[in-house]
Amino acid sequence: MLDQKLLALDGNLAGDFTAPQLVEDSAAAIYMTDAQGRITYFNEAAAALWAHRPEIGMSEWCGSWRLRYPDGRPMPHAECPMAIAVKQGRALKGEAIAERPDGSLVPFLAFPSPIRDEKGKIVGAINILVDITDHKTAEEVTHRLAAIVESSDDAILSKSLTGVIASWNRGAEELFGYTADEAIGKHIGFLIPADRKAEEDVILGRIRAGERVDHFDTIRQHKNGTLINISLTVSPVRNAAGMVIGASKIARNITDRKESENRIRMLMREVNHRVKNQFAVILSMIRETRKRATSTEDFEAQIRERIMALASSHDLLVDGDWRGADLGQLITKQVQPFANDERVSARGNALMLGATAVQYLGIAFHELATNSVKYGALSTPAGRIDIEWKVAEENPSHICLTWKESGGPIVHEPDRKGFGRVVLERVAPAAVNGVGSVAFAPDGLIWTLEAPLDSLT
Repeated sequence: MLDQKLLALDGNLAGDFTAPQLVEDSAAAIYMTDAQGRITYFNEAAAALWAHRPEIGMSEWCGSWRLRYPDGRPMPHAECPMAIAVKQGRALKGEAIAERPDGSLVPFLAFPSPIRDEKGKIVGAINILVDITDHKTAEEVTHRLAAIVESSDDAILSKSLTGVIASWNRGAEELFGYTADEAIGKHIGFLIPADRKAEEDVILGRIRAGERVDHFDTIRQHKNGTLINISLTVSPVRNAAGMVIGASKIARNITDRKESENRIRMLMREVNHRVKNQFAVILSMIRETRKRATSTEDFEAQIRERIMALASSHDLLVDGDWRGADLGQLITKQVQPFANDERVSARGNALMLGATAVQYLGIAFHELATNSVKYGALSTPAGRIDIEWKVAEENPSHICLTWKESGGPIVHEPDRKGFGRVVLERVAPAAVNGVGSVAFAPDGLIWTLEAPLDSLT
């Protein structure tokens, strides 16, 4: 026993005892008290732990500047493990925190043991203090990591090099549907669809080689049988010697991401299709405008205006996520730059046009408005335009749309067909599987379009 080796009684422990050199040079913090708790000796390791040098024969029970309980509450020196050991007359193991003068805290374990004389009377005590700062830090880190793992929305689990599950967090329960009791101890293979069993051998092979498997997208199976898109990150787990003894695995549900990627691919295909349609429309405009332009400047101006009109229709489609646009909105978008609301009337039930109808009818309304400003109702202050659409009387599955001008100059049918008339009679109607006609009534131009409802929407 250490107390027997240290005890050199000559009537008075506190006054006559001299510590052996082995205690003085020990890396362990050691100190002693008399039966009343007055410190009679401490070595340099104890002074270093306390960062404080107590007064021999005056300081009591512990040489720490201040003491705290493990939970951080202040601890009176008279309640420290050394005091309890002397008062209760027994050796014990205790834990406390030494508070240094600079405010730093040192958690330690104390192993106090009473020293008795030949008659068994307690004449003092010896205490060995063990600094457990590193242990507490590691413990705190472990608890913190455990809390992070347990609270993570990702599935985090560990497994042996043979694929047997060793740990299973709440995220894994939610992702795969199995509780920890159901999963731990089983081979990871019960989560893997039959056509992907070979993946686990490849993953474990890389882990055994010390490699990390990063962001491996695959499919795993839920308890209810449904398949889940997941992204795996698997890392080797090593022991203190650096040997790989298992693997930690993080599985993240990427079903939403995969669905988003599929939607993006579909949207890109749709955009590609729409862009090709736009190019076709623009090429048609260029071809027809070039045939009828009177000069290079005239050609450039008309093309610019028509492409801007097409862009306005495109804006409506973008705002509607390419699902289409309301017919009334399209009319307003194309006609508003040329006339105020008082001179233009648009009537009809709400009708959501499809993307193709928006593009081609947008061009038609632009051509009508442009022609009206130059030659028709909008060229005079009293002129107005009435636009109406309704179910065709003779065919309920068709929509009949009418653009009627009045109050303008007397209209005469032109000698040749311009681009606008080609759009109104051929291009726009054909795009919606309909029939279009232009009439030059004395009161003003009239354009009618009849088309199947399912071709317009």
